[in-house]
Parts: sequence; C-alpha cells; structure tokens
Amino acid sequence: MKPAPSIIFFTVASGAGYGLLFWLGVLKPLGLLPASSLFGATAAIIALALIAAGLCSSLLHLGRPERAWRALSQWRTSWLSREGVAAVLTFPPAVVFLISLAHGETSLMLPAGLLSAVGAAVTVYCTGMIYASLKPVKEWYHPMVAPGYLLFASFSGASLLAMLAIFWGGGFFPALVAAALGLAALMFKRAYWASVDATPAGSTRESATGLGFIGKVRPLESPHTESNYLLREMAFRVGRVHAAKLRSIALLLGFALPALLFCLAIIIGGGAAMALGLLAAASAVAGLLVERWLIFAEATHTVALYYPGQG
Repeated sequence: MKPAPSIIFFTVASGAGYGLLFWLGVLKPLGLLPASSLFGATAAIIALALIAAGLCSSLLHLGRPERAWRALSQWRTSWLSREGVAAVLTFPPAVVFLISLAHGETSLMLPAGLLSAVGAAVTVYCTGMIYASLKPVKEWYHPMVAPGYLLFASFSGASLLAMLAIFWGGGFFPALVAAALGLAALMFKRAYWASVDATPAGSTRESATGLGFIGKVRPLESPHTESNYLLREMAFRVGRVHAAKLRSIALLLGFALPALLFCLAIIIGGGAAMALGLLAAASAVAGLLVERWLIFAEATHTVALYYPGQG
C-alpha cells in the first residue's frame, strides 16, 4: 500500500494525543503527577492540540472532506464511523477536564479525567479496528493490529507526559511507565513482524480463480496498459533490504532508545534529566513515524494478484 503522509501523521499525532490524554486522565486525579495547575493545563492543551491536528490531517485524505460528517451516521457497521463518533464524544469531557485542571477544580477532575481516558482508549481502538477489519490486507487483518495501536498510543502519550513531568520536577513515575511501555512495545512489534512474516498470504491467484488444481496460474497480460490508481495505491512495494533496515530503525529509535533515555533520566535527575526526557520523547515520535510508514509500505493488497510481477 502507498504510505499517505496525511494518514501517517494522523495516526501518530492523534495516537500520541489520545495516549497523553489517557494517562493524564488516569494519573492526575490519583495524585501521581505534579500538582501544578499549569502542568495539568499544559499537558491537556498539548493532548487536545495533537488530537485536533491529527483529525484535521485525516480529512486531507478524503476525496470530499466536506462530506466527512456523513460518516458519523454509519456507526452500526463502520469502524471509521465509530472512530468519528468516539472522537466527538471524547471532546466534551476532555474540555471539562482541561478547565478543571487549569482551575484546580478537584470535584470535576476525577469524573472528567476518567471519561476522557475511556473515550481516548475507545477512539484509538476504533482506529486500529479500521485496519484490522480489512480482510484483503494480510498485514492488517491480524489479531495484534488493534492491540498494537492501543499500546503504541499509550507509549507515545506516556513519553510526552514523562517529558513534561520531568520539567515540573515530578517525572519519576511517568518516566518509569514510559520506559516500561517502550520495552513492551519493542517486544510486541518484534512478535508482530515475526507472526506476519510467517503467515502465508490469505489469497493467491490459484485460490482466487479456483484453477489451482491445474497448476500455477499466471495472467497472460496486465489488466491495464499503463499506470493507474490501483497500481499507485494498492501495489506499492518496498524492497526487503530497505524494509529490514527501517524495521531496525523503528525498533531502536522508537522504543529501545526512549526506554534507555527515560531510565537514565530517572537515575541522573536534575537538568540533564530534562534534556534526556526531551530527547526520549522526540526519539519515540520519530521512531513511530517510521513504524507507521512501514505499516502501509509493507501491506500487500490482494488486488495486486491481478498484475504480473505483483502477486
């Protein structure tokens, strides 16, 4: 599949935003984050800004963005519609949560924070299920895809929260959470790639045509004489050597290095911890951009079977 920059930015930015909102909604009412009202308001504003930026970016991927609101009506059958509904329903409690954080209103902080956290988790799960429900793409129609979206959003959000908490002098617990999630994400992604690489394609030319009993099936000629939308969007290929290098970069930059830097920040403390926290969060986001690019670049759509040299 051709990696679309708007979708890559959307999934990474909104995932980090919802992850940040989730951890803020859970940990702040429990008193596990800096007590400063400025800290809470800053973290909530960054979370909502990332969510809004990601959702706006996703609209750029639509052929008719002005009709995006119509997708909300198909929530009974469409995960895309459910994602939109969940995103809309998450904003009101998130705004109330932001106001309560800014004014130190403890009576609203707990219910608004928990509702925001639940809404964030549901929205990210719906995003993951958009891809996990697509049978024509082997790499997406996999039981680890939706949990992966939740884990990576949780990790990137925790990384941003830890970075901010370190600047306010209370980053020990958030940094510990971020480091643990980074290691969990590293092992999860390795397991996912191992599973996908070992899983045969769901469809072949032989199974699609029902002529496999004769022997190997190959098309006599291409369905089209020149490049077309399907070839540009559905039959994108990334070389195995490049994919292997990018996988290593995603694992190192996205998960291993941030986990190490957050551990060092916990041990060293002081001004150095601020620099390490900032570097760790930046590394996590950069690595996730690479990881998300690979999700699309390595995806193989069954429509490619109809084109010589693509199946």
